[in-house]
Amino acid sequence: MPSYREFHQRSIEQPDEFWAEQARLIDWETPPRRICDNDRPPFTRWFGGGRTNLCHNAVDRHLAERGGQPALIHVSTETGREETLTFAQLHEQVQLSAAMLRGLGVGKGDRVLIYMPMVPEAVVAMLACARIGAIHSVVFGGFASGSLATRIEDAAPRVVVSADAGSRGGKVIAYKPLLDEAIRLSTFKPESVLLLDRGLAPVERVPGRDHDWGALAARHAGDTVACEWLDATDVSYTMYTSGTTGRPKGVQRDVGGYAVALAASMKHIFQGEAGQTFFCTSDIGWVVGHSYIVYGPLIAGMATILYEGLPVRPDAGIWWSLVEKYRVGVMFSAPTAIRVLKKHDAALMKRHDLSSLRALFLAGEPLDEPTARWISGELGVPVIDNYWQTETGWPILTIANGVEPRPSRLGSPGVPMYGWKVKLLDSISGEELDGPDQKGVLAIELPTPPGFMQTVWRDDERFVDTYWKTIPGRMVYSTFDWAIRDADGYYYILGRTDDVINVAGHRLGTREIEECICRHPAVAEVAVVGVADALKGQVAVAFAVPRDASAVADEASRLRLEGEIMKVVDERLGALARPARVRFVSLLPKTRSGKLLRRAIQAVCEGRDPGDLTTIEDPGALQQIRELLQP
Repeated sequence: MPSYREFHQRSIEQPDEFWAEQARLIDWETPPRRICDNDRPPFTRWFGGGRTNLCHNAVDRHLAERGGQPALIHVSTETGREETLTFAQLHEQVQLSAAMLRGLGVGKGDRVLIYMPMVPEAVVAMLACARIGAIHSVVFGGFASGSLATRIEDAAPRVVVSADAGSRGGKVIAYKPLLDEAIRLSTFKPESVLLLDRGLAPVERVPGRDHDWGALAARHAGDTVACEWLDATDVSYTMYTSGTTGRPKGVQRDVGGYAVALAASMKHIFQGEAGQTFFCTSDIGWVVGHSYIVYGPLIAGMATILYEGLPVRPDAGIWWSLVEKYRVGVMFSAPTAIRVLKKHDAALMKRHDLSSLRALFLAGEPLDEPTARWISGELGVPVIDNYWQTETGWPILTIANGVEPRPSRLGSPGVPMYGWKVKLLDSISGEELDGPDQKGVLAIELPTPPGFMQTVWRDDERFVDTYWKTIPGRMVYSTFDWAIRDADGYYYILGRTDDVINVAGHRLGTREIEECICRHPAVAEVAVVGVADALKGQVAVAFAVPRDASAVADEASRLRLEGEIMKVVDERLGALARPARVRFVSLLPKTRSGKLLRRAIQAVCEGRDPGDLTTIEDPGALQQIRELLQP
């Protein structure tokens, strides 16, 4: 066995040989002829000439050996539904869904937008798209109509797959009205809506456009649909992520590179073994859920748990009861969820047999030391942080215990994974920072490894300008995160360099929230910043300048306007984007050139030194904020 250092070095120095070996972890209808094509940087292409299919690798290839083994385990504490689909049953359901989509005119290259709760039909729809070569785009269930409309407009889907409703904490969230309003707002109109009726909320169907899942399934019962063999470089899916402007970016992923990257990560990072159970507590609307609820575990031949519900309902032992019941070997969650569980009685964990659990992985936001110590002590298994992004598709920094066991370090997600040429760069000069404990921008050099985004959907120019032109004099991918590296090569993430905040693992663009708040007629100007929060990592806090000072003349009027603003955000972006507070000021701190000093506002909110304020136009603006924050 090589050391991890040798393993990583070979992936960087001999990428063709290294990734040709990893490519043998999946099935190919036609083997690739060219492993890495970096002829047109930064558009790295992988496994040229190869033909494969994500659905085949996730489902079909397991039928002979483990067709009767569990593949998809669905548990909903919201509805009481609990069922297990074997690989053979999943194969049957995916073919049925594929036939339904084909019946609605969907073919290779067409887009299908999936706006669903955490139900088996959502996973089945994803796999069905992959089976027939349609490009799927999963949008987090319950997103507000405004956010959903921008994604419909950009993706231009032939079909939208949705449901009558989702449920969270026992509260039903009707999806169909949100979807209808989103389609009304969008200039692009999908031809069809395929609707799953869970019986949670009344549904009004649009004649000729809306189709019932059950009725269509009955019509196509028994239909078989073969996998469409796709070029490795074909598009598999797009996923939207917030940017520093109000317009979300459609992260575009390929077929072959993504399949190989996930197969390799299940072996080298997560040490997933066929026949075991993987439990990722994310949502399929986020990249962690996309990669490690659906494709990663299934490609590895594992059973995967799809959970709908809260981590504390019916009590804070629910997740651990599932670990015991389904003999979970590997679990993947987020620091926010663990901080929530930490507030509850640890005896709820102790009452369950967790002997099957080999490791807990955490991602989505920085893992604080007290939380890491607590959960590690309670579980008695390795707790492994990892750092990555929607754009990267799989971890950049973590520990590859499947190659060589090594300890995690509190506060650090780990070391660079194979294939990632990670650098720390000076944000002004672009020079590489080699010494330990030097703060720089975390950047990735070309070629980017398999599984990394191909481009921004239908916008190559935005892909290049957003990610590859931010470091002076260098074409490198910027993660937009500050980091330091210790003497042993472990990295520590310090925070964002741009205006994206991380709320409980969900990336939100502050500009997007600002644009939404400014729609309220009483608001003249607003600044939104991310402020450190013990539970969620960060929360959004808004500072708004009213058009008329009399609108916030007393406490009652201020609270009323704050409520109205939050409602606007709820309706357009969803509850996730709602600011924790809206504070009213007469002016915002700006430079003399008119640039908002968001970093200074954030520092004041967190009780830190705002730094050099020689460029501020009116120091009284920050003083106003300080006074507002005094208890």
